[in-house]
Amino acid sequence: MTERAARPTRLYPWQDRRGEFSALKTIVFVGVFLPGLWLLARLALGTLGPRPMIEINHQAGLWAIRFLLATLAVTPLRYVWRWPELVFVRRTLGLAVFFYAVIHLVAYAGDLAWDIPKVASEIIARIYLAIGFIALIMLVPLAITSTNGMMKRMGGIQWRALHVLIYPIMALAAVHFFLQSKLGVTEPIVVAASAIWLGLWRLIAARLGENRIASLAGATTLAVAVVIGTAFGEALYYHWKVGVAIGRVLPSNFMLKAGTRPAWIMLGIAVLVIAVAACRAYLAAKAPKRPRASGRRVGNEA
Repeated sequence: MTERAARPTRLYPWQDRRGEFSALKTIVFVGVFLPGLWLLARLALGTLGPRPMIEINHQAGLWAIRFLLATLAVTPLRYVWRWPELVFVRRTLGLAVFFYAVIHLVAYAGDLAWDIPKVASEIIARIYLAIGFIALIMLVPLAITSTNGMMKRMGGIQWRALHVLIYPIMALAAVHFFLQSKLGVTEPIVVAASAIWLGLWRLIAARLGENRIASLAGATTLAVAVVIGTAFGEALYYHWKVGVAIGRVLPSNFMLKAGTRPAWIMLGIAVLVIAVAACRAYLAAKAPKRPRASGRRVGNEA
């Protein structure tokens, strides 16, 4: 019996392509539900504040954009960490983005007492709401075509061309997040920097190849550039927003009393990514060589 014939016709989210239990897929599958379950628990306990729907709206939006970044990070990390199996959690993460974005919108409508005409007028009148709504609409075809069956019907080339929409969606989501942030902008800056990092990775990989940019030297160089760019980006933002001189903001990255800076967070992420990559490269070098098995390589999964 061939490998294809032996493959089960139906797979559950916690199974690999052979129908066996996958710890990685299980952890991710359970993980995407936890923020929603936590919100439900807080709603039941009455700890969401005086406007529970708006708190659900905010939290669902935050998790939608976090899972969107995680979805985009799958391809770079599978190369940088030499972990091809990561591709099999991308579908779960992508669907989580869509459903949390829907909850984000539904909770906003709930906060407006389910007055749909008012919801529509607010979306039209407020630019940041219009941008977020466009991003949600663009997510719909990606969610609909996330199955293996739709991939086969569309064909690989058309399917991949459609799912490139994830990048403009990320750009719109980052702008939406930035514009609606009224107090601290640390997380919006981190989101924007992460989106730029992932976008640059894709552009450089398309030009130079995944293996060169995924090498320790290539990944480290790009990470350092992003961390430095984040520090300057924050300084430029405050210069544009409130007129503070760039030379006054940049030194705050070297002052503990200035609080956690976006560049510090990006540095922490970069150190984690490079450290894991270095460990996996070391373990791969020490592992005994095994003959390469014939057959197809691990494929893509949205």
